[in-house]
Amino acid sequence: MSAASAPRARLVGPPASPPRHRTLVEALAAAASHSSGVTFVDLAEREVTIGWSEVAERAARAATRLRGWGVRPGDRVAIVLRTEPAFLDAFFGAWWAGAVPVPLYPPVRLGRREEYLAGTARMLQRAGASLLLAGGVAGKLLGEVVLRAAPRLGARDAGGLLDGAPAPPPATDPGSLGLVQFSSGSTVAPKPVALTHAALQAQADALIDLVEPTAADVLVSWLPLYHDMGLIGGLLGAMSHPGPLVLIAPEHFLARPALWPRAVARHRGTISPAPSFAYAYVADRVSPAELSGLDLSSWRLALDGAEPVSLEALRRFAARLAPSGFDERALRPVYGLSEAALAVTFSTARRAPAAARVDAGRLAGDGVAAPGLREVASVGGPIPGFEVEVRSDDGEVLAEDRLGRIWARGPSLLRELLGDPEGTARLLVDGWLDTGDLGFVRGGELHVHGRAKDLVIVRGANHAPEEFEAALAGLTGLRPGCAVAAGALLPGVEGEGLLLLAEVTPGGGTDDPGLSARIARAVLERTGVAPRRVELLRPGSLPRTSSGKLRRQEALRRFLAGTLAPPDPSGPLGLAAWAAGSQLATLRGWLRRVAR
Repeated sequence: MSAASAPRARLVGPPASPPRHRTLVEALAAAASHSSGVTFVDLAEREVTIGWSEVAERAARAATRLRGWGVRPGDRVAIVLRTEPAFLDAFFGAWWAGAVPVPLYPPVRLGRREEYLAGTARMLQRAGASLLLAGGVAGKLLGEVVLRAAPRLGARDAGGLLDGAPAPPPATDPGSLGLVQFSSGSTVAPKPVALTHAALQAQADALIDLVEPTAADVLVSWLPLYHDMGLIGGLLGAMSHPGPLVLIAPEHFLARPALWPRAVARHRGTISPAPSFAYAYVADRVSPAELSGLDLSSWRLALDGAEPVSLEALRRFAARLAPSGFDERALRPVYGLSEAALAVTFSTARRAPAAARVDAGRLAGDGVAAPGLREVASVGGPIPGFEVEVRSDDGEVLAEDRLGRIWARGPSLLRELLGDPEGTARLLVDGWLDTGDLGFVRGGELHVHGRAKDLVIVRGANHAPEEFEAALAGLTGLRPGCAVAAGALLPGVEGEGLLLLAEVTPGGGTDDPGLSARIARAVLERTGVAPRRVELLRPGSLPRTSSGKLRRQEALRRFLAGTLAPPDPSGPLGLAAWAAGSQLATLRGWLRRVAR
């Protein structure tokens, strides 16, 4: 078959359904008549449930309080709260007041204090936030952030949101701004993605069409509420249906990963999403004793997204949980990004996760797929209302089995990047979104190869860094999932070569030539490429996004600058010092406002 007659890499999803509601604010009001609600699970598996009727009533009271604090329709309200009822009060209260919520991640990595303060202040400024809502320990640590960002209304304790009387529901324009969510920042600084109420409603409707929830379905999630997969796919999806939602704080999942499958079994959970690292984490860290007696046969959709899909992790997860009744056909790789609200493609076939075996070097070099070294997972086809194209650098839609840049078009795309018209113009072209990802189409399904900015070029061939990083899985002495591959110009070496940055296990040494040699050998045997340099790092050295993704380009930048190091230890004294500095900054900010 000639290239001209070969099937093109263009996929069209089913038609979008008519909106179930004008906006998700109306969906919340409608959910108030449903008997289900949100259950919060703590580290000791104690539970607190709030019905959707109470969620809506609390939102109405929070709206009155926000208006009393000076919040007006269209104002942006930043929210720095953990997975707790107060987050729902703040988020839905902002909507009920006609304002725009801006969820931000709380300070969980105390050792990177300056990095957190600078990043959060920058996000507050870029979002144009007029109020910061926080609470608990996090609220005591944010004084310096407020001082740097200088929102005109300052900061408020979310604990005071329920002091007002219920306000009537607002009349919300579907075309108005409904959410500012920051992109993960895996390759660049997080960007403020502006989504309309109509876009959020379209995404929720598409997910409901795909999942086809019934009265028996229960959604269980440990994903952060300050990121799209946990917020839109979890909280807003369950509310829009409406149906029961079980929430576990992400820090509790990381401390005790068995909480996740145990909650699924206890609540007869049917739908639960996570990125690949979580499936590997459960497979590696959850003991048979913790799974003893669990029945996971109800789990019908285990979605895998938010980062490159690891088929090896999914297989190990399925094998570990099979004795508890888990069916590997429940595993569904998906693809999306914050600029599309959440999902772009979705695996609908009830089967074990599918993959294309490709020679990654040839696929990247001349566009020809062939049997070989790397499995690239299928992430299915477009969700309702969406189209996907794989294009060449000059904009041509490629043939199937050719690697190119992934473009997407659909009803839940962002309106803009706030305050960045030039960035918006680069991202949105004639209604199409440049995802920045590389992929190919095979058999009518999309396969995502990796981020374009992360490509490693060796001897003129393009490689996804995951090719090299996957070769280190299971190597004794390395932290699982804590390695970065990058192309770099290294001192004393001619041309760009493969650099591997890998964290050792706690207590391990960073000067072990035997471990470095095993790493180099594993990569050479798996990929045919010999690393120019292997650098062993102390645990925690590699920078990550707020959602846990590795920041490869930032890791390379810090390595070349000699600043790649783990965070400073931060015990109770460090926390107390941070809190004291925060309170001093809060006082300085108050004095500054009084002096005006």
